[in-house]
Amino acid sequence: MTGSEALLQGLLDEGVDTVFGYPGGSALYIYDAMTRNAEFKHILTRHEQGAVHAADGYARSTGKVGVCIATSGPGATNLVTGIATAHMDSIPMVIITANVMTSLIGTDAFQEADIISITMPITKHSFSVRDAADIPRILHEAFYLATTGRKGPVLIDIPKDISNAKLLYEPYKAEVQLRGYVSKPALDYEKIEQWLEAIAESQRPVIIAGGGIVHSNASDELIQFVNQTQVPVVATLHGLGGFPSGHELGLGMAGHHGNFAANMAIQQADLIISLGSRFDDRLTMKVDGFAPEARRIVHIDIDPAEIGKIISTDIGIVGDLKDILAYACAKAKPSKAAGWMEQLRQYRSQHPLRYNDSDAEVKPQFVLEMIHEASHGDAIITTDVGQHQMWTAQFYKFNHPRSLLTSGGLGTMGFGFPAAIGAQIGNPDRLVVSINGDGGMQMCAQEMAICAVHQIPVKIVVLNNRVLGMVRQQQELMYENRLSQIDLAGSPDFVKLAEAYGLKGLRASNKEEAIAAWKEALETPGPVLVEFVIPMDENVYPMVLGGTALDEMLLGDFE
Repeated sequence: MTGSEALLQGLLDEGVDTVFGYPGGSALYIYDAMTRNAEFKHILTRHEQGAVHAADGYARSTGKVGVCIATSGPGATNLVTGIATAHMDSIPMVIITANVMTSLIGTDAFQEADIISITMPITKHSFSVRDAADIPRILHEAFYLATTGRKGPVLIDIPKDISNAKLLYEPYKAEVQLRGYVSKPALDYEKIEQWLEAIAESQRPVIIAGGGIVHSNASDELIQFVNQTQVPVVATLHGLGGFPSGHELGLGMAGHHGNFAANMAIQQADLIISLGSRFDDRLTMKVDGFAPEARRIVHIDIDPAEIGKIISTDIGIVGDLKDILAYACAKAKPSKAAGWMEQLRQYRSQHPLRYNDSDAEVKPQFVLEMIHEASHGDAIITTDVGQHQMWTAQFYKFNHPRSLLTSGGLGTMGFGFPAAIGAQIGNPDRLVVSINGDGGMQMCAQEMAICAVHQIPVKIVVLNNRVLGMVRQQQELMYENRLSQIDLAGSPDFVKLAEAYGLKGLRASNKEEAIAAWKEALETPGPVLVEFVIPMDENVYPMVLGGTALDEMLLGDFE
């Protein structure tokens, strides 16, 4: 085989069923090999950033490795934002970049970029292939690294001459052993026992369910543990779905735009139990005002570097959450949290999520409630970043893990729509809804071509308020309403844009139109874009301003 043929066969041997990419000169041997491999499925995106986000969405929604390919130079550098997105959110991906010929590396050759150095801070590991015979081993190691320990993106860079060099191909099946790499730390049973003792001694415990619950496939174990201990649960943005929103002990999302009850649970708890959450600043807000009444903080994470990094930890446990919770379930006993939970229910009743509804216009919160009601909480929802992202987290109630795909760490605009394409390809029998703002939608709108060509039935929602909504809200509340560079006048007619790509486009400007448009979208086979024209000045509440503590929420003025 050539190196390119070995690459494609190796991907198939690793169980890859779809690759997203965009060709170019240095990658042409790889793309030429695709013409001779009928099993290999490649989706041609319209931009490399669309490819990496689609691979990311595929990975988040399936739990498998997402794979994308790009050529050298600008093709590779166009992947950087997507690689950083996956790195921040611990998403298993293998990114393959072609490079110029080995003899040209370091000469500033046409379309040359040192992608290894550029991406070193945002990859879990990188491989620069210098011998085609190494391709089977490197691929196998890359998939192993991407999917074990704290998951993340791994990059493989292949010079053009290496992709055409000959090798004798054999599937690489040897056990991976990398010096210094511990894929699964041994359980510290003594510390787990200490944690369970802390629950028994606590009067006001609360669990923070983070993205690690989803990554470790530990949702069932968490539900069992909570049912046994009766400890209430708040979720981070990435933890949504890891614990079902409708559970009686679930309080919803905490943090910057978290629910009143969830934030107060953290602030008044005497025991904080963080499960797979890295105490991101959007969760903690003012760090020295975080959980002031907590006598103990327990932090459980697969990555030892996260323990104590932001918040001082009394009991730090390193390991896989699924294994840790399985052991804990065998030992756990009911807590003393019954009275505490009753107090939290009162908070939830006194300060529910609210908005001023209207029949004459479309409120974004209503749109999310409508989508939830129609899908019963069982859809896969992708979002971009901004107000619509927070409204989605607040008003769509997620029943299952891997149902909310959103860029939480990097906050990448342009992520949501191509991620939905990847999710739909990975889950052909699920309803996939891509929820976007009018700003982010314009960053990867060209990927509508893929939906049209392949009839990928993503339902695309654009919440159009004609401004950069989250920027406007922060300027209003934190910069004395000095509005700067937020006006998106000149944006396209999204309905006509969808139609130009061959999709059905619908628009709604009041509640009656919104109900009818969404019904039509769901009844229409194939991809549909629905633009909901929403008020320009609608804000997301609750909101915790930067530099303040979680219990200093702005709740908004509601009739």
